[in-house]
Amino acid sequence: MKNTSCIILGLFLFLYNSSFGQKADTTDKKKEKIKEGWSLGAIPVVAFEQDIGWKFGGVVNFYDYGDGTIYPDYRHSLYFEYSYTTKGSGIAQFMYDSEYLIPNLRVSAEASYLTERALDFYGFNGYEANYDIRFEDDEEADSIYLSRAYYRQERKLLRLRVDFQGRFFNDKFRWLGGFTHYNIKADTIDLDRLNKGKAEEKKLPPVHGGLFGQYAYNWGIIAEDQIKGGSNTLLKIGLVYDTRDNEPNPMRGMWTEVLFHWAPRFIGNGDYSFSKIGITHRQYFTLIHDRLSFVYRIGYQAKLSGTMPYYMLPFFLNGGNSIDRDALGGAKNLRGIRRNRIVGEDYLFGNLEFRWKFIKTVIWNQNIYLALNTFSDLGMVTGKYEIDKSGVPDEYIFMFPDEKEKPHISYGLGLHIALNQNFVVATNFGFAADERDGKTALYINLNWLF
Repeated sequence: MKNTSCIILGLFLFLYNSSFGQKADTTDKKKEKIKEGWSLGAIPVVAFEQDIGWKFGGVVNFYDYGDGTIYPDYRHSLYFEYSYTTKGSGIAQFMYDSEYLIPNLRVSAEASYLTERALDFYGFNGYEANYDIRFEDDEEADSIYLSRAYYRQERKLLRLRVDFQGRFFNDKFRWLGGFTHYNIKADTIDLDRLNKGKAEEKKLPPVHGGLFGQYAYNWGIIAEDQIKGGSNTLLKIGLVYDTRDNEPNPMRGMWTEVLFHWAPRFIGNGDYSFSKIGITHRQYFTLIHDRLSFVYRIGYQAKLSGTMPYYMLPFFLNGGNSIDRDALGGAKNLRGIRRNRIVGEDYLFGNLEFRWKFIKTVIWNQNIYLALNTFSDLGMVTGKYEIDKSGVPDEYIFMFPDEKEKPHISYGLGLHIALNQNFVVATNFGFAADERDGKTALYINLNWLF
């Protein structure tokens, strides 16, 4: 499919510092400045995508460095993101992180409302769900092309989260506890809304609900009481071992989490009570002091008990100051592979990456570095989401190939621009190794992957 998305403005940085009462710094301009008081990083966003329209908005992150003695650590971080598109998609998100709000506790909180008019939906269980890129490629012959909206659905997500971390044995070991509430409204894509205002030749052809509509309304794969979404509240508890020298971009150390997530009946989860375990290990190696590093991440998540509704599958559950991400595929785990391409009850993934800070300088009293990275990502479903295919007509059974799941692989490179170490604008360009996972993808967002 011809990608007509174009980022008009997304990598433009406003470098602003509101350091109240900051002392004059007489050090060499080439040396890093010790930041004090409040600092602000911001990105305005103006973009266009053919099917969701113009996008407007911005990201603002405030950091409080106090008297500078803990820099590059901060006392408080307040993150705001707001954007909307002319076709009705949008992001309204607030995140807070601090070790100083409550003595001896780290508090991480989030309130997000995400509306998506064209969320990726490819089915379940990785390669056991057929994805044919020609179905959404409008340059293919009419006999093959269906619609750019065929692999899409609508979703509105309200997510509220509070996590606490406290010292367990020492500063390296921490316990983590908290909760996350999800309220999800889902349905087939609103084709009339996406086509509004388009020239006739640019309109999306009717797809009668697309693949999601077939799963939900025609083939009976998705349970009737799950089609429109629902609400789940997850309690979490776990252990964290963290020896990183710097959170935003560590050069050495490791960061390992073992987290249990439980959606019990007694807080309103009803028939969809379930539990999961998540294990994530990250490690960082310095190859050239403060310049070049090699890093890797291995993650595993699995259902332990209960029944998970389909709408809770496409999330990689996190804890602490890391928000819950999409399932495997996309900007935050498998770059270059289509978002939510790999959805199941259990899955394993890994990331390998080299990071090179090739420029470090001070501009307008702000610490700046530019870094290049090369990466390879892979992941696969290890525990299938059981589905009933008895309602699938014979002519559509090819959508469920009898193929053993294997690793989905991508690779690519990127550029990162950091302000005062903590505010990092990330650009990554990924390539899928197998066309059944996509072709290429460009991502512009914040922070290193891990």
